Amino acid sequence: MPEEVLFETESKTSRADIAAILRNTADKLEANDAITLSSGSDSITLDPPASPEFEVKAERETAAGQTEGELSIEFEIEWDERDPDDTETDGTLSIE
Repeated sequence: MPEEVLFETESKTSRADIAAILRNTADKLEANDAITLSSGSDSITLDPPASPEFEVKAERETAAGQTEGELSIEFEIEWDERDPDDTETDGTLSIE
């Protein structure tokens, strides 16, 4: 399935600012509000359903032959535009 990037931004950001962005996103999700992503003149508003799919991934990207590289934590909220109310759950995530 082809992927269309609707919004993307990447920049060096302090841990405190990342926490504030995640906290604001969490508040919007908890209040069942739409989420607006904006950077410069680009913006998009998305309204996740009550039970979207949530993926957390930790990755290491390395160059060929290397054992150390770039680490990342990715959080993804995903839902089907055709069936936004799919409420299947797979388990409980804990982040400490």
